[in-house]
Amino acid sequence: MTLTDILRQEAEHTYGVTENLFKLVEPDELNWKPETGSNWMTVGQVLMHCTNACGSGIKGFVTGDWGLPEGMKFEDIPPDQMLLPAEEMPSVESIDQALELLAEDRQVALSYIAEAGEESLLGKKSAAPWGGPEVTLFQHLYHMIGHLGQHKGQLFYYLKLLGKDVSTMHLWGM
Repeated sequence: MTLTDILRQEAEHTYGVTENLFKLVEPDELNWKPETGSNWMTVGQVLMHCTNACGSGIKGFVTGDWGLPEGMKFEDIPPDQMLLPAEEMPSVESIDQALELLAEDRQVALSYIAEAGEESLLGKKSAAPWGGPEVTLFQHLYHMIGHLGQHKGQLFYYLKLLGKDVSTMHLWGM
């Protein structure tokens, strides 16, 4: 088994479980968010964030293309503008849109995992453009899959708070 195989398996599993959780959301639940606390995303915003939490980051680490406007770098973005407050984050308009966007992101992730090449996964080291320690490309790609997994878990708990009959089996895809 290669590192590429490990990344591909982790990505496929995480996307599959996330897709199944998406299918448990009802259309009238897209605007729901927890009542207490602040800066919570709505369900629709969590779905949208899941659809770009992995593939675009993997593409960025493999190619250096982060989708920023021409000539702009992460260093040009003030720290307080790096992450939008929840009320400014985009939302999906429907479950079908969320599923379609998730499928597209899955294909981006898988294609750039394949493009990375086995040799560069351990041979290429860098820090993330937003900061942090220098790590291998493998670690960066694995962290992007973990990023999707984190928001998959967020959706799981939102579903529990909505009264859905979900269990650990739904969270881990068993």
